[in-house]
Amino acid sequence: MIGRGLDVEGWITREGALSRVPAAFTGVVDASRARTAESFDSGRLHSAYIYGSIPRGTAIPGVSDLDLLLALRTEPTEADRAAATRIEQDLDESFPQIDGVGILLFSARTLLSELERHDLGFFVACLCTPLLGDDLADQLPRYRPTPLLARETNGDLSRALPEWRRQAAEATTDHQRRALSRLVARRIVRTGFTLVMPRWGGWTSDLSESADAFGLYYPERAGQMRRAAAIGRTPSPVPGVLHELIDDLGPWLAAEYVTVHGEKAVRP
Repeated sequence: MIGRGLDVEGWITREGALSRVPAAFTGVVDASRARTAESFDSGRLHSAYIYGSIPRGTAIPGVSDLDLLLALRTEPTEADRAAATRIEQDLDESFPQIDGVGILLFSARTLLSELERHDLGFFVACLCTPLLGDDLADQLPRYRPTPLLARETNGDLSRALPEWRRQAAEATTDHQRRALSRLVARRIVRTGFTLVMPRWGGWTSDLSESADAFGLYYPERAGQMRRAAAIGRTPSPVPGVLHELIDDLGPWLAAEYVTVHGEKAVRP
C-alpha cells in the first residue's frame, strides 16, 4: 500500500509541503503569508495554511487557483470575512499565475472539535500545509482510509445538489458556469474517490487518479467520472456539462454513498 498516500504503518501522510511549491508560485505563497499577517494579527489569527495543487507541487501557471485556510482564535466575524475577501481580491489581481483565490475561515476550536475530527480535522492534518502559526495537526490524531473517514468527509453530497441546481439555473454568463462546473466536478470526483477509498486502500487528491480508482469498482460510471475529472481541471461553460454532473452523476453518487457508508453527521 506504500505509494498510495500512506506511510509504512498505513497512516495517511500529509500531502503537501512548502518545499514542493513550484518556482512560479513562490512569490504567491510569500505574498499570501505577508498579506494574511498584515490583516490578522496574532491576537486574532491562530494559524494559516495553504492547500491544493500549489503545495502538492502540481500547480499550473494561469490555470491553478490559490487555496488558504485561516484558523482564528474565536469564531469568524463579518469583519474577518471582509478582510479575507480583500486578501482574495488583492492576490488574484496581483498574480496572473493564479486563477482565483479562496480563503476558508474557521475557529481553531471548530477545527479541533470532536464533531469535525474526521472532516475538518482530517483536512487540516493531512491536506493542509502550515503557513503561519502553530500547527493544529499536532493536536489531531493520525488517520487511515476507513469507512468512518469516508462518511464524515463526503457523506453529505445530497445536501449540496439543490443549491447547485439553483446556481446552475440562475447562471447567465460563461464565467459563472465555468466556476460552478469546476466546483461541482471537483466535489463529485472527490466524493467518488472516497466512496471507494476503503477498498482502494489509500489516499490521493489527484483528480485523474481519483477517477481511475473509482472506475475500478464502478466501471459503468467510469467514463462519466473521468469527464468530471477533466472538467475539474478545465472548467466548461456548456450547460449540458452541469446537467450531467448535477442531475445524473451527482444524484446517483449521493444515493450510492449513503448505501455504502451512510450519511455524514448533521452539523448545527
